[in-house]
Formats: sequence, C-alpha cells, structure tokens
Amino acid sequence: MSQENIISVMQGAIWTVITTAAPPLILGLVVGVLVSLFQAITSIQEATLAFVPKILAVFLALMIFGNWMITNLVEFVQNLFENIPHHLFN
Repeated sequence: MSQENIISVMQGAIWTVITTAAPPLILGLVVGVLVSLFQAITSIQEATLAFVPKILAVFLALMIFGNWMITNLVEFVQNLFENIPHHLFN
C-alpha cells in the first residue's frame, strides 16, 4: 500500500467523520449559545439549565439525521472494502 493510498483513505475517513458528526454538534452549539444568552440575560446560573437542553438537542439531531449519518458511514466503509484490491496492489 503506497503512501498516497494511505493519505487518500485517511482524508476520506476524516472528511466522513466531520460531515457525519456536524449536524448534532452544530445543533448542540446553537442551543448552547441560546441557553447561555438566556442565562446571561436572566442572571440564572443553573448547571442543569445549560446541560439538559443541549442533550435534548443532540438527541433530536440524532433522531432527525441518524438515518443519513448511518448511510454516510456505511457508504464510506463499503467504498473502502470495494477498493481494497486497488489500495493493496497499486
């Protein structure tokens, strides 16, 4: 397996991880900023107020985008397995 093949596979893996993890992370970030803004405006500093909405947002994102996320990962792994001869013998 050449160095170019290894770099190509790793780039694909990193890009797949980034695109797959993005929806729950972005939704959690947006909810976290909104909750922090609410806490700053109302001067309520409760830890569960910051934690629970973010967890619910991530679970909601997983419910909405879960099928797409699994499909994205399966396509990457199938592509990787289909190209094993190409990677090993080139």
